[in-house]
Amino acid sequence: MDLYKQALRPFLFSGLNADPEAVHRQFMRTCDWANERCDRNPVATGLQRWQTSCSIFDPRLTQTLWGLEFANPLGLAAGFDKDGVATNLWPSFGFGFAEIGTVTFHAQPGNPKPRLFRLPQDQAAINRMGFNNLGAAQMAAKLSAAQAHRAAHRHPLGINLGKSKITPLEQAADDYLGSFRLLKDYGDYFVVNVSSPNTPGLRSLQAVEQLEPILAALQNENAEQKPLLVKIAPDLAWEDLDAIANLALTYKLAGIIATNTTIQRQGLQTQRLSATGNAPDQEAGGLSGRPVRQRSTEVIHYLWQQTQGTLPIIGVGGIFTGADAWEKLTAGASLLQVYTGWTYEGPWMVRTILSELLDSLEQATLPCLSAAIGLAHSAQKT
Repeated sequence: MDLYKQALRPFLFSGLNADPEAVHRQFMRTCDWANERCDRNPVATGLQRWQTSCSIFDPRLTQTLWGLEFANPLGLAAGFDKDGVATNLWPSFGFGFAEIGTVTFHAQPGNPKPRLFRLPQDQAAINRMGFNNLGAAQMAAKLSAAQAHRAAHRHPLGINLGKSKITPLEQAADDYLGSFRLLKDYGDYFVVNVSSPNTPGLRSLQAVEQLEPILAALQNENAEQKPLLVKIAPDLAWEDLDAIANLALTYKLAGIIATNTTIQRQGLQTQRLSATGNAPDQEAGGLSGRPVRQRSTEVIHYLWQQTQGTLPIIGVGGIFTGADAWEKLTAGASLLQVYTGWTYEGPWMVRTILSELLDSLEQATLPCLSAAIGLAHSAQKT
């Protein structure tokens, strides 16, 4: 029996615990406490046992990308650990890497509450958090302190950068650059987030003429050539995807994260949100989870095809099972990220997905996971 699904999830999803943001906040407080003690017994011993139960260690799942070693392809998506308070803990949950943020140069409270809603019938969520975070300077201090407790072999860490709400769009490049300067020593890769629907005007920065100066400023500062990626929305037209892919190649970006949440609401089964009683299409914000799966995979497939597989893609959106993960890998994703699926499936989801990916490798008679990347395109040609 899955204790999370049968016992813990119903408790967390109902009654006094129906506020998903309050549950998340309490969980992160606990993680923050453990993160500062992860190298001390008995916390260290407990985390080692937890990692054994949550993960699978198999050389067929490993790969090297951007000079970084990934123990497995499944990472924690940005938005879960907004302030980087649990960077030493995420490997204990089985993740091959983690991406923290979104962080902005200026600390900001985010949008008014309620701003996070569950859609259980759709295995989805709507959020309009608005990049609530303590700011880049505070994250830098947190990451500096965490280094003292970090294991000798640490998993890759990504940092997701966003624009401060108070910063005018025409000054966006300086805002992203300010955060990057404070954090560039702590991240293994960095992500330019221009695709959240919850900061006014942010998605307009996906337009080439606005995205170009941001990328130019960051790459000019990027003396150590840290991998720099851009995160895009699933709602872009094909011609917009072409433009971003070309821009990514021009500025030698390390890859693209596909995709962020969607503003679409078609086909949802949930009629009313418990927090407000409103229909989902009456609540602003980005939709994540199962309903995004197909579109995000289509975007991955298209980008891989347009770039001939030369631009690594991190696939995110609606991953709940090994089959979902395999679909994105064969469409062209090199790495994967989860968030909403993890909250629905629980802490053992990573282990289950990795086990199912190994089964898929055996069925396809492939020696390792990297051999599956883009496999769907080869199948189409034959």
